[in-house]
Amino acid sequence: MLNIVSSILDIATPVSASSYESIATSTVGSGGVASITFSSIAATYTHLQIRGIGRSNRATPADMDSLFIQFNSDTAANYSDHALRGDGATASATSDVSYSQMEMYRIANVYAANVFGAQIVDILDYANTNKYKTIRSLGGVDNNGSGMVALNSGNWRNTAAVTSILLKPAVGTLFNQYTSFALYGIKG
Repeated sequence: MLNIVSSILDIATPVSASSYESIATSTVGSGGVASITFSSIAATYTHLQIRGIGRSNRATPADMDSLFIQFNSDTAANYSDHALRGDGATASATSDVSYSQMEMYRIANVYAANVFGAQIVDILDYANTNKYKTIRSLGGVDNNGSGMVALNSGNWRNTAAVTSILLKPAVGTLFNQYTSFALYGIKG
């Protein structure tokens, strides 16, 4: 019981700004890219955090796209995810099990000119080789009167330390120019 309480307190305890160390940043240039990968991630931090703004070239049917995340080049059905979403008028919840990636909401797409979605993704205990990896995310997009905000969680059913992270748009084939994701290590 003490271990559970200790783990909960560790996750709930605020982290000071000096606890974050920049590992890498990737900003998309003209022409776009199909994915962004952070690789060779050292196991020297307690947690990881990804902060980003994103936009895909998805043309239809909606005005938003999702962010897919995979760890260590694992494309097998070892992931699950959950989302609570709201758009100001309605709320919804979704989940995926035995999925080939984790889906986080939302990034913008071509229906909303010059609008980007924002994401903050925490990867908890990423280097711990005794448990599966858990992520939580807060993301959303504002399309000048419409949009969505979402709280997400995900699970990678593998005990390996996370050494690489692949980010890609769920439906669009490319991240558009100026999409930018930054990876941080959280100490302590």
